[in-house]
Amino acid sequence: MRISGKGIEAGDPDFQGARRDREGGWFSLYSAHAEAVELCLFDTHGQHLIESLFLPEQTGDIWHGFVPRLPAGISYGYRVHGPWEPHAGHRFNPAKLLLDPFARGMVGEFRWDESHFGYERDHPERDLIPDRRDNAAFMPKGTPINLAAPHGAPIAPSPRIPWSQTIIYECHVKGFTRLHPALPESLRGSFAGLARREIIDYLKSLGVTTVELMPVHAFISEYDIAQKGLANYWGYNSLNFFCPHPAYGRRDATAEFRAMVDAFHEAGLEVILDVVFNHTCEGDQLGPTLSYRGIDNRSYYQLLPGDQRFYINDSGCGNSIHIAHPQVLRLIMESLRHWVREMGVDGFRFDLAAMLGRRERGFDPGAPLFQALAGDPVLAGVKLIAEPWDLGPGGYQLGAFPSPWAEWNDRYRDTMRRFWRGDPGQLPELGRKLHGSGDLFEAGGRKPWASINHIACHDGFTLRDLVSYGQRHNEANGENNQDGHKGNFSDHFGVEGPSADPVVDNKRWRRQANLLATLVLSQGVPMITAGDEFGRSQRGNNNAWCQDNELNWIGWDSITPAGRELREFVAGLFALRRRFPALQARKYRHGGIAWLAEDGSPMGDARWHEPNRRLLGYLLREAGASLLAIFNASDEDAEFRLPETSEGAWELVLDTTALNMPNDNGIFAPGRTITAAGQSVRLLLNSPASGEET
Repeated sequence: MRISGKGIEAGDPDFQGARRDREGGWFSLYSAHAEAVELCLFDTHGQHLIESLFLPEQTGDIWHGFVPRLPAGISYGYRVHGPWEPHAGHRFNPAKLLLDPFARGMVGEFRWDESHFGYERDHPERDLIPDRRDNAAFMPKGTPINLAAPHGAPIAPSPRIPWSQTIIYECHVKGFTRLHPALPESLRGSFAGLARREIIDYLKSLGVTTVELMPVHAFISEYDIAQKGLANYWGYNSLNFFCPHPAYGRRDATAEFRAMVDAFHEAGLEVILDVVFNHTCEGDQLGPTLSYRGIDNRSYYQLLPGDQRFYINDSGCGNSIHIAHPQVLRLIMESLRHWVREMGVDGFRFDLAAMLGRRERGFDPGAPLFQALAGDPVLAGVKLIAEPWDLGPGGYQLGAFPSPWAEWNDRYRDTMRRFWRGDPGQLPELGRKLHGSGDLFEAGGRKPWASINHIACHDGFTLRDLVSYGQRHNEANGENNQDGHKGNFSDHFGVEGPSADPVVDNKRWRRQANLLATLVLSQGVPMITAGDEFGRSQRGNNNAWCQDNELNWIGWDSITPAGRELREFVAGLFALRRRFPALQARKYRHGGIAWLAEDGSPMGDARWHEPNRRLLGYLLREAGASLLAIFNASDEDAEFRLPETSEGAWELVLDTTALNMPNDNGIFAPGRTITAAGQSVRLLLNSPASGEET
């Protein structure tokens, strides 16, 4: 069967990818080193080949063609012809059907098969001998953008939450919805399920403003992981940077994602995507050939200069995308624009983001990608968050990103864990982190919101496991418990894992409350991960990336009464943050702030450096009101003298000893001494509206 009696014409090199209008279909593909590019057209489901046509024109490094009167519903892939010279960095193999990196839609399911490998795996020379088996039956196919059809309803406008008011909730599409009892089975694990009113009402009641979704770009599981019966659950293994992950859709993942964003925006919630532009799912030289490797290996990946058979691996995942290459820069920028303009998202968290700024002499905050982002009108104003490290030399770059980036602050995380665990000498770091980590960000002209503060995230112990396990328990991952972080700064209160001892259990709930309260009272942007608000456990697995099961899925029906109480406490914490402008710093404070010892006097240098001091008063003054937070990480109670003030009495508004938000039963006169219980946070308000002492 032939699509068109006229065959294929020259087409247009300007638009990368594929699009269709009433006249026909337009296709273009970048490859600087190919000798020919074969366009393979398939049926609607991507199962049956209809016709193969060679793209007839090459403009620069863009191969392009136009197919007149291309029918609706056609899908496509490419076979790219060129040299097989691994030592020179070329791995062209026309036996492999390749997914277009710029495909905006996909049909069909990726299935693992030996034919995906571009080399003969059983040959003694391994990746030096090409494999000529056809993998088309096991590959998803791209679908052209249909310009002849309406684009659908407009995307609801973004709520544009100011950074100073932002509260981030890290969430996994499948894990959050897979076991939710209010969702029909057909919607669980999907974008459509996440868009349901029951989910949105929960997020609104908690008080978060911004949902950060773990990767939703189309991804696959690694071959060896799939062979073990495991899966890449987290999704940091991208196949395509434009298409939503098909498994999260029911019928049309793209339309359902857009509808989900609309529902969030209508509820006043932002959506941020966790994106992975540091490596792809093709891995190292022994990985499969699915897209980039077979299209132009030397352009898309960083290869070892001495032997381009091998890949630079600053990602730790087998390969490193060649960020500095103009084609790769274009790919990333067009992907980001697509997700903002067409899909409506409000920002991005960049995985291993130090790689985005790597140049020949190391990390450069003026790298081309950063400059392109800063000057792009489509991306102006979207939230940009860096995971500020990678696994390469000089890869730790916390504080080095340019404005207006924010960064995950792992030093904040570790300081808070160590302070509440009782490690000596933590007060100076505690003060700096409560103040928004100005030592890291202020000198560069950045604001406190540059610090994304968190105690736990997807990577590492959950908050509950942080107070329940002293060691990682990752045996289920099949790596002999050698994977995941070794140093967690955790504290199990003398019992490894679950405990039936009510004393131990109460201490654990108190510690979670203390950590969460400190998080909310710190300058910067607070972030929690889904389930930490009610004590979700992963049974001590601190690297559960390959567990697509109930270890990761949130067990909504198994939340305990204590977990529900913690959840209400967290909602109260977020309400406090919204209530008090002093907790929403838009710039670093150098006035209206004081650090107090237990006698109410300023700390002084000597007290800051007492190694066993574990009590600190943190006083903020703004707009006629004062907030006093008292942190006591000691196991012993301490007496704390309240500051003198002419504004009125001190009102207790937060107390982790009761895991509640007091109402009017805690009014204290200025200058009075109160008890700061061991292992507690107390927050007091002083304002003209405060009541009289009871």
